[in-house]
Amino acid sequence: MRSGRRIGVVSHRDGDIDMIVSKSEDPDACAAQIPLTTDEAAVLANLLGAPQLVATLNDDHRDMPGITTRQLPIAEESPYVGRTLGETEMRTRTKVSIVAVMRAGQLHPSPGPDFSFAKGDLLVVVGTPDGLDGAAKILIHG
Repeated sequence: MRSGRRIGVVSHRDGDIDMIVSKSEDPDACAAQIPLTTDEAAVLANLLGAPQLVATLNDDHRDMPGITTRQLPIAEESPYVGRTLGETEMRTRTKVSIVAVMRAGQLHPSPGPDFSFAKGDLLVVVGTPDGLDGAAKILIHG
């Protein structure tokens, strides 16, 4: 952080998870400790991990006009919660590629057609802007 504070996540052996914030004058001393639920920790991990991957992919595609990368969530109300990538027919319907899935802080690169989606997954998708818009609609409406 600009203030000189550090933010970290501590996963305890007993299963508890805490987010910690250091003191600005002493980065080794804890100013705040915030308990997180498993769902909160998963969201935090996705927020911290997926943007870096998308930024890297966008840099890689900089010389390819018309190709972009976007993060698309699997929301609780998505018709694809518990269903597979193959069931979306995403590539056939939109010509986009799902290059990775972030789930609870874990990266699942190059998921195959049998990969099952879960609520809270964050998909990293590459394609044209129109294709990405279509993919977002599919994940929301089916």
